[in-house]
Amino acid sequence: MGEERPTGALKTLLRLRTYARPHSTRLLVLLTSSAVAQALQIVGPLLTQRLIDGPVRHRTTDGLFLLAGLALVAALLVQLSDYIGRRAHATGSVGIETALRTDLYAQLQRLSLSFHERWQSGQLLSRATSDLRAVGSFLAFGSVFIVLQTVTYLGVSIVLISIYWPLGLLVTAGVLPVMVLTYGLSRSYLPLSRQLQDEVGDLTSLVEESVLGFRTIRAFGRHRYLNQKFAEAAEQVRQTGLAQGLVIARYWPAIEAVPGVLLGVTLLGGAYAVADGAMTVGELVAFVGLLTFAIWPLDSLGWLLGEAQQAATAAQRVYEILDAKPEIVDRARTTTVKANGHLKFENVSFRYPSEQDSVLKDVNLELRPGETLALAGVSGSGKTTLTLLVNRLHDVSAGRITLDGVDIRDLPLETLRTHVSAAFEDPTLFSASVRENIMLGRPNASEEEVADALRIAQAEFAYDLPWGLDTRIGEKGLSLSGGQRQRLALARAVVGRPRVLVLDDPLSALDVETEALVERALKTVLTGTTALLVVHRPSTVALADRVALLDNGTITAVGTHEELLETVPGYRDVLDTTPQEVPR
Repeated sequence: MGEERPTGALKTLLRLRTYARPHSTRLLVLLTSSAVAQALQIVGPLLTQRLIDGPVRHRTTDGLFLLAGLALVAALLVQLSDYIGRRAHATGSVGIETALRTDLYAQLQRLSLSFHERWQSGQLLSRATSDLRAVGSFLAFGSVFIVLQTVTYLGVSIVLISIYWPLGLLVTAGVLPVMVLTYGLSRSYLPLSRQLQDEVGDLTSLVEESVLGFRTIRAFGRHRYLNQKFAEAAEQVRQTGLAQGLVIARYWPAIEAVPGVLLGVTLLGGAYAVADGAMTVGELVAFVGLLTFAIWPLDSLGWLLGEAQQAATAAQRVYEILDAKPEIVDRARTTTVKANGHLKFENVSFRYPSEQDSVLKDVNLELRPGETLALAGVSGSGKTTLTLLVNRLHDVSAGRITLDGVDIRDLPLETLRTHVSAAFEDPTLFSASVRENIMLGRPNASEEEVADALRIAQAEFAYDLPWGLDTRIGEKGLSLSGGQRQRLALARAVVGRPRVLVLDDPLSALDVETEALVERALKTVLTGTTALLVVHRPSTVALADRVALLDNGTITAVGTHEELLETVPGYRDVLDTTPQEVPR
């Protein structure tokens, strides 16, 4: 496994070229300007050689001002090239990272609910932040400078060989021990790098859960337990980071020793060469000066390859998301439907991929256009799962669901979710204004339609917030009460006036008085709308034309509330065990 990692890392880095290609012009400008700057800097030692072997040796000023002028021009051109290169790097780096982040976010939106149920949010966040930065930085900087430093080393080696070939060949061969040591470093470093990034993702998840669950943690006095849990996770990150440091400590001094050895051998061999007349003093000075330009690529090549390994590990983690296949997608051939709201479940079964047993088994249910059907059952009977199938947050394992006679899998997802709207028991609000949260249900909703939705949901309290509907309600809407969040989520569901409305106990957090007001308003909006209501208390059943009893994943009875009360003992038991609302 360890031997395969470098190959896999290289393949992953090569895949990233699709993100570098749109910015190839900027990267080429960066490479060219940097190469020009390096070449101009190499001119310095060669001018020094001419100065020592010319005016200094012959004690004359002939050509002195020309050499000084050339050195000044070279210095100015180096600064200009550096400026151009840095501008190209800045724009290229930001552009590449932005493209990667945009694609990753879009992919997260495409992926199915089952994917998000399997993954920790902290792992996704670490990939979308630190991993993307590592990849973007390497593409815009590291990859270019690996090429540049390699070319610089080869170019300087050629010049050194032309000055004095025995020492030049020796310096050129100095890259071999560096490559051997770097290979050993990569074999040990890559697995630890991946482990560390995964552990940081776990730590991020822990922090996020602690922040979002702060009230619960405080209420139960469990902050010390969470502190201990965090300390253990942080210690694991520290241990892995130390292991990384030990690997670097084992290899890096040896890598950095190679240039020092080359310099020592060059000085010794060069002194003998000057003494034997094989080199002039000026050539030795130029050789040593040029050697410093060969030493930097050797030093930086090890560092850049380390950055490449870090970027490869980060890219592998990012591609775990980008390569994931959405399970809920449009079929190759889709159709349209003039939705009237005729919803039908035909022999529907469903099993979660991680479970052996089916949650729903042979469900047959029909909702006629404009009908409101309540779904009752004990906890764990599959009510919420059934609601998730209607707008294809999950797909059926067997059977089919039709909307006006058309299998919902034959409809484009965008079309289906325009016709079908939902509000869930645990409402999710976003860190945005009240208006933006509501218009998520219908982006082109008018002010009048937003006001109607707020009225139906009895959420007109929003007008009394500090900035009215423009008030930002904070992450997950935690600045609001549970009932207020639920009413805003209900307003979001009804603002689009969908043909089918799926409500998973949308009134559970409301007090008796507010619930009664919402129910009266819902009766109006449900007229002409097909509605599937998950009910957990008898008061909500009054909204329904009929009731279906779900028991152990199967529909066991369908009828009016009165019919089921008279003929189905299990239905009476469900209502008896349903928690009653206590007036406040």
